Amino acid sequence: MADGGARKPFLAPPSPLAVYVTTITSLGAAGIAIVIFAGPWSVSFTRILIGPTVFLVLAALVGEVKPLRLLQGDTPAGTLSASAPFILALVAGAGVGVAVLAQGVASLMDDIFHRREARKSVFNIAQYTLSVLGARAVYCWLTHTPFLGGPASVHVRDLGPLLVAGMAMITINLTLVAGVVALATGQSVLSLLRDDARHYAVTNLVLICIGCIAAYVAADGVSVLALLAAPVVAAYLMTASATRHAHLASHDSLTGLGNRDRLLRVLDRAFAAAQKTTSQGPGLVLLDLDHFKDINDTLGHPFGDKLLRHVADRFVSALPDDTLVHRLGGDEFAVVVPGGLGDCQQVARELLTALDAPIRIENLELLVRASAGVAVAPWHGADAEALMKRVDIALYHAKLERDRISTYAPEFDINTLERLQLLADLRVALDTSELYVDYQPQVDLSDSRTVGVEALVRWTHPVHGSVRPDDFIPLAESSGLISPLTAFVLDTALGDLARWRTSGHDIRMAVNLSARHLSDLALPRQIAEALAKHHIPAAALVLEVTETGILSDPTRADSVIGALRELGVGIAVDDYGTGNASLSYLKRLRIDELKVDRSFVSDMATDRHDLIIVRSTIALALALGLRVVAEGIEDEPTTAALRELGHVIGQGYHLGRPTTPDQTLRRLDAERHSGAAPSIASL
Repeated sequence: MADGGARKPFLAPPSPLAVYVTTITSLGAAGIAIVIFAGPWSVSFTRILIGPTVFLVLAALVGEVKPLRLLQGDTPAGTLSASAPFILALVAGAGVGVAVLAQGVASLMDDIFHRREARKSVFNIAQYTLSVLGARAVYCWLTHTPFLGGPASVHVRDLGPLLVAGMAMITINLTLVAGVVALATGQSVLSLLRDDARHYAVTNLVLICIGCIAAYVAADGVSVLALLAAPVVAAYLMTASATRHAHLASHDSLTGLGNRDRLLRVLDRAFAAAQKTTSQGPGLVLLDLDHFKDINDTLGHPFGDKLLRHVADRFVSALPDDTLVHRLGGDEFAVVVPGGLGDCQQVARELLTALDAPIRIENLELLVRASAGVAVAPWHGADAEALMKRVDIALYHAKLERDRISTYAPEFDINTLERLQLLADLRVALDTSELYVDYQPQVDLSDSRTVGVEALVRWTHPVHGSVRPDDFIPLAESSGLISPLTAFVLDTALGDLARWRTSGHDIRMAVNLSARHLSDLALPRQIAEALAKHHIPAAALVLEVTETGILSDPTRADSVIGALRELGVGIAVDDYGTGNASLSYLKRLRIDELKVDRSFVSDMATDRHDLIIVRSTIALALALGLRVVAEGIEDEPTTAALRELGHVIGQGYHLGRPTTPDQTLRRLDAERHSGAAPSIASL
């Protein structure tokens, strides 16, 4: 026959979990009904020991709401209800009805207190009811007493059966809960029970023994029962103390994040989990705050501690609850990522993005930046130790190359080992005479006279000989040695300038600053002290900064440059044209000098595009009232071309190579006596 309409869909069958929960709930409800309607309540209320029973009920309520918190190593292994001993005592002494009702009320109060869902609360009451009924059944079977019998005294001969009944109650409870977890997660019931036995067996046995004693002494009154409060309180204090000590041993006391030890344990577990699933990972993200030492030195360690707590909060908020952030010490943070390279890089981006907004502490607003290294197993390491080493190398590379995120690559290892040795040697060189300063003249192209010099640090290594500045200055910048290195250059340069000024030569001294210096709020004070030490007027000093340095932390750079300008020190933008947003900061900052980068100057005589760029830059700078220095002048045609573009100061090998302080003084003396610059050959 034809169907007269659309066929009604069949209802989907209930899931095994729903069937299980419904079955347990129904059995629990039936058990409650039996003890309520079939129990000898009249006998119970006439024979019950009111004082001890009320004490046990109240103790059960408190024990359920305030469970014992257990640990597995440094990780919480769950909670264990402390109501079990008092419910067990009620099972034997007050009857099954009182015990079931007391346990049900205690469970309901705990669920309300912790705001659990109604369906979970109903299941909890049901499974607790079945556990109590099971304990009563075992006890009655072993002591030959009626299941629905009323209150009765507990004798010494009853303690063994009561101990077995208590073990049955705990076993039924754990089994019923394991069934739910197994159906919800797909785990084995036996494996769950083994874990519970390993974590809870000893504590449960202690609680059952306390319950047996409570049942035995209940007939002696409340005062005797109250003595059992001591071991229960001791159990609470011991577990609380263990929890506290485990937390302190595995967490950073300043931020509350996991520490290095906990990171290694989390990483080991992640490796074990990855091996079971044969999946890629785990990955590790290591972060380090940029210029944190400067903040500590300038604003003090208490301020730095507050900043670290704010940063920790930002990192935690940026990631899911199950992704843990660790603080390894100082300003280093780490995150274990259970995934591949893409997941790790995404986590690194999210963490760095979390610092985009300024952090306000007291009356200061700070823009904090960080660098991140990424390493992923199995490609970058097959165990926790190897992965930690590789991610540290990746972070070092990110700092060195000024990349915000750097993923480990094998070639970083070779460079890192060599550079680490060079870095150690540089620390020694700062305390010896291996470092020195040469000076390259800056010549006014209109009259060929030296009007300034640039201080250039040099290093003669006792083994490797001359070390290129491009090899050791980035090391100093990434390691924190740039501050003492610049202090050495500044002190040496101002000392030489003072000697030249005594000889009657009024020229400018240019000293380079790194991006780190522009974040150092203490720099203006240090410059003022150095000028005062050598009796040099501020206008004779020019501090060269790069576009990258200005833009890496614009807020602090503006503040530092402004303070330097108030001292009267000149500010020059070095390598102009190689960075970004040049016109933006030229409008915002008060600077004195623009240095056109050698990449445009050196070929301007033969490359029309370079000539246009240089000509436009010089015209712009002169229109803004800035002094112009053209770097990289290597021949006379370039010098002549620049001379035609306006009042330009030149710097380059054609005009003078970097040379010693004494040779610089001789050059200045020769210019003064001859009235013209010496020939290039004589330099």
